[in-house]
Amino acid sequence: MNVRVDEATAQAARERALARGVSVNRYIEELVQRDAAEVGRSFVDAAADFMKSYESVFAEEFGTAATGERGTGAGTESGTGSLPAA
Repeated sequence: MNVRVDEATAQAARERALARGVSVNRYIEELVQRDAAEVGRSFVDAAADFMKSYESVFAEEFGTAATGERGTGAGTESGTGSLPAA
């Protein structure tokens, strides 16, 4: 793969790679890997925020794992709303 960047960006990449003791290719590879990992972390963080925001809704609907209690199922069409015991 060839990538074209302006001279200032190329020089910055060379300097940072040199400072880290790696090739420019390796430096760019590390940046891409780090960026991909951040995207994954962002997704997990967003999912955790979603779960926390709707924790009471899930607890009401499905019960809580800590107590083993089941919810009332008020939000379901059938009115049962509980999952079978494992």
